[in-house]
Amino acid sequence: MNRALEKIKKNFDNRIRTAATEDELESIKQEFLGSQGALKRILDLIKTLPQSKRHSVKDKADNLEKYFQQVLVKKAKNSESSSRLDISLPGKKISQGHIHPLTQALLNIERVFESMGFSIFLAPELETEFYNFDALNIPEDHPARDLWDTFWLKGSFVLEDVLEKTGDKEEKPERLLLRTHTTAMQLRYMEKHNPPFRIITPGRCFRYEASDSSHDIQFYQIDGLIVDQNISIANFKAIITELFKRLFSSSIRIRIRPGYFPFVEPGFEIDISRYNAGDKSRKSYGRRGDAHNIESEEDKWLEIMGAGMVHPEVFKKAGYNPVNWQGFAFGMGVDRIAMIKYGISDIRLFYQNDLRFLKQF
Repeated sequence: MNRALEKIKKNFDNRIRTAATEDELESIKQEFLGSQGALKRILDLIKTLPQSKRHSVKDKADNLEKYFQQVLVKKAKNSESSSRLDISLPGKKISQGHIHPLTQALLNIERVFESMGFSIFLAPELETEFYNFDALNIPEDHPARDLWDTFWLKGSFVLEDVLEKTGDKEEKPERLLLRTHTTAMQLRYMEKHNPPFRIITPGRCFRYEASDSSHDIQFYQIDGLIVDQNISIANFKAIITELFKRLFSSSIRIRIRPGYFPFVEPGFEIDISRYNAGDKSRKSYGRRGDAHNIESEEDKWLEIMGAGMVHPEVFKKAGYNPVNWQGFAFGMGVDRIAMIKYGISDIRLFYQNDLRFLKQF
């Protein structure tokens, strides 16, 4: 009798494994649990067994009945779920990431400059004191160094080519720092290339300063450099006007103010009006509200660029004759351009990884 029960279970498992429809499940149920089913026939034969064996066989038959019922219920649920699946429906859209707003702004700026004949030159974020300051007419005792709050790194190394350029025969250790501006690329590029040329250098910069709504310890910057004959401020104004028209709109308003930078002469700063440049639909999520809620006339202007005609001393360090070559340099904050374009009130929102903020772009 025990062998008969094992054979019935084996047959049930084989049948249930391939069952796929409600009709097949009902057929299996009647075959094994029905009034004329296999288990019913076993139970009818129990009374023919000796009294000592009836109890154990009855327990095994009851357990097998419970097992059949559980498997049938589970299989029926699975079949019901499968029957509700409509394979003709379109697939569920998988949530995907997207490009960070700062990267979007950076790529847009690069495309505009490339269309105007600029090449992209990348420079290291870990920089030497020479390229970051000395080569840009900012010696160690120059008060302008206070304008760049610097992250100095522990340790130093001796840079022989720097000693040769400075004419210092004594072996001095060259201090390392996180670059404070991408302007540090100027001499690096001019050492290995002859003019004329026009380049931009995008990258991240670092300043040891207090954070507020328009300043942070890290930010993205794009520096540009054009060296040619008969270059003037008029060329610079034409290029940046075209840049801002493509980035924002044809009605963009800019202003140029005098400014001081040791590596250019004359120097100036460029502001953009926030009234007609940004996208007012973005949200700040708990910060200072809409960037367009500007209280005063002066508040509507945001400085985004420093520029000027390259200083003759910078040309001399590169081995260029400043009588034959002229040029202008500029450096713009990508973060601030993104703030204006998207109507963002606080620069720190770009670095907080708040998905409510980032998903808007």
